[in-house]
Amino acid sequence: MENNNEIAHDFSPFFKVYKDGRIERYMVLDDLPAGLDPESGVLSKDVVISAESGVKARIFIPETVGSDQKLTLLVHYHGGGFCAGSAFHILTKNVLTSIVSQGNVIAISIDYRLAPEHPLPIAYNDSWDGLEWIAGHSNGLGPEPLLNNHVDFGKVFLTGESAGANIAHYLAVQAGAIGWAGLKITGVMIVHPFFGDKEVDKMYKYLFPASSGGDDDPKLNPAVDPNLSKMGCEKVLVCVAETDFLRNRGEAYYKTLAGSGWAGKVEFYETKGEDHCFHAFKRCGETDALTKKFVDFMIME
Repeated sequence: MENNNEIAHDFSPFFKVYKDGRIERYMVLDDLPAGLDPESGVLSKDVVISAESGVKARIFIPETVGSDQKLTLLVHYHGGGFCAGSAFHILTKNVLTSIVSQGNVIAISIDYRLAPEHPLPIAYNDSWDGLEWIAGHSNGLGPEPLLNNHVDFGKVFLTGESAGANIAHYLAVQAGAIGWAGLKITGVMIVHPFFGDKEVDKMYKYLFPASSGGDDDPKLNPAVDPNLSKMGCEKVLVCVAETDFLRNRGEAYYKTLAGSGWAGKVEFYETKGEDHCFHAFKRCGETDALTKKFVDFMIME
């Protein structure tokens, strides 16, 4: 009799796959309800991006926004190796509420569908669909009044941490490559980004069957993307953490973008003594400094 508990793939710390096809996740966090966060004074509201796909998003907005006030918009893509994480759980709240309250901006986190149940490139496609849905409000006639009434569509930033940074980069390049006029992407904040290495990334290849998982894939290696120099924004902030295993990949991305012929300005920021996505997990002086860096990047011309 076959043992149903035999493991075919173990992609710690994310998930394992049994030989019968079952998937067991290691990292599961409960979603938080939308509403007022009393600590930060930030309101959140959930919206449906696509009834067909089921993709949703969470909007974060300062409680005290004026009736005719137009604010900068931050579009966020969460981390989690393309297979974990959510726009609705505490890690996304930890990252975004402090930026929203301190920067007086609106943020929206797109809850793209997760691999391997929804293989890549679905996460990239959902993320682009979210950006198009947001752009549909730029004429003031979109389905969500908060965006119609309170977003300055001349000041839109993209951001993400880890896999979400990979997605934010990809969308900005795509927007530039196709000459997309849906909205103006002023800048992109690439935080502790996941990109590939010289070795084939077996988990990414499993999540994205059409990918080689190697450095010939432009989603993993921006250096081989012929459209890199067309990145559709004015400035990029690349953030790394000193003890992060992905730190050197983030620095390599910074150098690649700086030498690509792209006409924008790229800035590099390193947090000493901290690990991967530390700012999502704890509040400390380094988290406060990183949040201030984000806010300054968005408000400084």
